[in-house]
Amino acid sequence: MLLDLLRETYAICRLGPAVPLPDFHCHEFLCVVRTETELSVVCPESAVPSLATADHGWRALRVAGTLSLSETGILASLAWPLAAAGIPIFAVSTYATDYLLIPHSRLDAALHALQGAGHIAATVPSLP
Repeated sequence: MLLDLLRETYAICRLGPAVPLPDFHCHEFLCVVRTETELSVVCPESAVPSLATADHGWRALRVAGTLSLSETGILASLAWPLAAAGIPIFAVSTYATDYLLIPHSRLDAALHALQGAGHIAATVPSLP
């Protein structure tokens, strides 16, 4: 599987469930999930809301291309080699593809584990 390594470093944030959605100006990747108990946000470290509890230093790998919602085993094929290497992940799925966030400090080990499982990672070119 071809994976794109996104350029930015991300934070995984938690806010209260009733907090209004902050105004984000993110071009590459932003994930927002609201539940009855929290507002979770994955955003570039430069965009962390001031009231958020945040875990910094995550890099994002995106499965290249568009996936069908009927495909199975995509995340499992990525998560297993990382779990075997003791590397934590934060997974996000969209309608079109899947993302894995990896601690920046473990990125080299993660890429090595994924390559060992037959996956290929490429860096996304800079935005204009």
